[in-house]
Amino acid sequence: MTSPTDDRSPKLPHGWLRAAVVSTLAFVFVGAAAGFVAFLSQMRGAELAPDHKADGIVVLTGGSSRVSDAMELLAAGYGRRLLISGVHPTSTVSDISRTLPENQSYMRCCVDLGRYAVSTRGNAAETRRWAHERGFKSLIVVTSNYHMPRALVEFSHAMPEITLIPFAVVGDKWREEPWWTSSSTLRLLLSEYVKYVAAELRVRLEDFGIDLSPEVSEQPSGVQPKRPTTAQAN
Repeated sequence: MTSPTDDRSPKLPHGWLRAAVVSTLAFVFVGAAAGFVAFLSQMRGAELAPDHKADGIVVLTGGSSRVSDAMELLAAGYGRRLLISGVHPTSTVSDISRTLPENQSYMRCCVDLGRYAVSTRGNAAETRRWAHERGFKSLIVVTSNYHMPRALVEFSHAMPEITLIPFAVVGDKWREEPWWTSSSTLRLLLSEYVKYVAAELRVRLEDFGIDLSPEVSEQPSGVQPKRPTTAQAN
């Protein structure tokens, strides 16, 4: 006759397996939550003037008021030249100039347009070429506050020898309501957090010589790398 102990013994491995899975999921959840809090702690809730001037300024397109804020920094003398990275191929200098009528003179003399970057990693590669060609050793990086952590990961990895000074742009929506009260803002932050973690993981693996995603040119096939074009007003 089978004893009660014998009836229970085959079930023990399943119980341990369930416990291990639950423990692992709990550990992952707590780690992800802690990482998300750390990610949020990097974001500024107000725009602060850079502590130092730099050789150049780079602004990443894609968010409201990024370019105008970068132009204000250029006009205030925080950098000698500005790169607008990630300009859409169909956008013209006139299109940009119309949104910045008070900065026409700077558009003509001191602004370069980078048209080939389509990702943050591409922005970093485009900026690296521009900075090296100009001989710049320090850059002010202008992008939205929620995007800044990932931008700094990519830029510091692409240009470890260049000093980076962040200028985080804070959007109106961010000022008007706490992020946790807006489902769209929460989704944006969670999405950006996932991308940030992926970027951190990729660059750390690359530091150990493991390249899971080799950098490829974002320029159209058959087009040789070009310097960012100097903005000339029509």
